[in-house]
Parts: sequence; structure tokens; C-alpha cells
Amino acid sequence: MACLYVVGTPIGNLGEVTPRARETLEKCDVILAEDTRVTMKLLSALGIEGKRLISCYQHNEAGRARQIVQKMLEEDLNVAMVTDAGTPCISDPGWRVADAASRAGIPVQPISGPTAVADALSVSGLNVESYAFFGFLPREGRERDDAFARIRKCGAAVAVVYESPHRVKRLVADVREALFNPRLSLSCDLTKLHELTLRGPADEVLSALEANPNAEKGEYVLCIDLHDLPEEEEQVTGVSAQGLLLEKLFQGLRMKDAVKQVSALPGFSRNEVYKASLEVQAFLEGEKEE
Repeated sequence: MACLYVVGTPIGNLGEVTPRARETLEKCDVILAEDTRVTMKLLSALGIEGKRLISCYQHNEAGRARQIVQKMLEEDLNVAMVTDAGTPCISDPGWRVADAASRAGIPVQPISGPTAVADALSVSGLNVESYAFFGFLPREGRERDDAFARIRKCGAAVAVVYESPHRVKRLVADVREALFNPRLSLSCDLTKLHELTLRGPADEVLSALEANPNAEKGEYVLCIDLHDLPEEEEQVTGVSAQGLLLEKLFQGLRMKDAVKQVSALPGFSRNEVYKASLEVQAFLEGEKEE
């Protein structure tokens, strides 16, 4: 009977391949791969030859899911699904295939393997009594602000976020502002030769990143301690963003810095504060003209 195996592959060290994963890759009829070139290298390292590989990545997964499930039913195929690193379907392609297979009555079985989420949490030094995984956050605007609001309200002890090396400094800076400098554990190149984990308040982690000439290399997993965030009741009430900005300006801050500080307060989104800053700027320029 056809079966879909969701196979975890190494996130760094080749020794992470389990005997069961190796056996599954050897015996399956087809391997569904995020990048066939990457999977070919893995198979070569494992001494597995002659396997039929089919690509399945973010932009073709929807159509590929229908095709592969139909073939599995027609030809009674056993298919192993892998991504470039780690476990499929966790912020990686694969969930549409797993969903289509299960809806068609095909068994979907996990073949346990590495995942950067679990590895990063295990070395974080945080109390992981519960956690929420957010994958990659939106890059800009209201959607990014909303993502931080969801993190704040998720109710978990720790939030886990993925980030690319070129945007990791901005992520840590945004976390510092949006969540009031929480304690972090930031891991890069897990299980690889140059594995690194930075721990401490967000401002210290950011300073360490800025001092590291190799910071923009490798993939990052950020664990955010949510235990000691200010309660929602502590947010400023009855005061407008415009009023708070004016107060900051009277204290001698530049508008740019005032916007950052007010945006970090609970209940004020970055877009809202930016619009308020334009109104305040217009008001002040009008006062000067008079």
C-alpha cells in the first residue's frame, strides 16, 4: 500500500541522519525533494544511488501535491519527502503534500529527524514550559507590527522565530523595541562547525551581533523569553501618540528616536506612530510660521 514518509534530514552535521531515515530513503520508490541538487549530495554521502527524485518547493508545491498523490494511488508508490535541511512542513515545503495524501486515504508517517526549533530551544537556557513557533515574520508595515502583537499575546513561555542572516540585526532591534528588551537566545549554524548561540537581553545580543564580522552568515533561530513582559494593563491609556511624541520632543529627543520609543509602547503600532509623527511635524512647522 502507498505511504508518504516525512523524513527529517541533517540541519548541519551529517551524523544526524538516523538509521531509520537512511533505510527509508534506500527503500522508497520516489523521493520528493525541495531541491534535488541538495538531496543528491545527501544521497551520495549516504551511498544511496539510482533514486527517482521529483522536485517539490514553495512555488510548485500546490500542483505537485495533486500530481504525486495521483501517482501514489495509481502506481502504489512509497514516497519519502525531504527538504534541504531539517524536518519538512515546519516553515518549509511539504504540508500541502501531507494534507493531500491524508485526504486521499494515504498513510502519512513521520521519520524523526532534526529540527532547528527543538535544537535552539534545547540550548536556549530558557524555561520552555510551553512555546509558540512563528516561522519567518513579515518584513514590513502593519503585518510586521501585528506579528509582534501576536507574539505578545500568544500565552506561551517562549516564542521561536526564524530569520535570514541579512535581516537578523533588524529583527533583534525590532524585538528589543516591541517587547521591551526581553531575554533572548539566538542560535546560528546549529550542529555545524561554527555553531554559535548568543544569550542575554536583546540589547546585549544586538551589540554582540554588531561586533561580529561574520554575523551575516548562516541561518538564525531566535528564542524569545516571554515570561517577564509587561502586562497589557501597564500600557499607557488616555494619551494619544501625538501627545507622547510631543513629550519626547520636549525632552530633547529627535523625532526619529521619539517614534521608536513610542512605537515600543504597548497599544501603539509603528504605522500609527509614524502617521502621528507627520501630524506633529506639520503642527510644529505651522507654529514656527506664525
